[in-house]
Amino acid sequence: MAQSQPNPTGSLLATDGKPHPLQDTLMAVTLVLGVVAFVTAQFDNLHLLSSWSGLIGILTGAYGQFISVTTRERFLLVIGLGASAVGFFLGMARGGLFGGLIGY
Repeated sequence: MAQSQPNPTGSLLATDGKPHPLQDTLMAVTLVLGVVAFVTAQFDNLHLLSSWSGLIGILTGAYGQFISVTTRERFLLVIGLGASAVGFFLGMARGGLFGGLIGY
């Protein structure tokens, strides 16, 4: 039976003590894009910004989840992914990625 080491800090967001610059960068980018997508989705005329930032946030968050190492990274990536997805879906509902730019 495998023995697990107790977490000395007791925090859900504890790290492993090693630097993870790529994962931290993807986490920060996903959070920023998620906030931008979520906030701009509240306005009808900003659907282009919300849908594109949401789509890019979903893609960066998915890759960040794929290479994440610690619980802190995964936790914050899921929050950013959720905000990006809400912004993306509301932006798509209000006009989409190219709404108003491409004529039929």
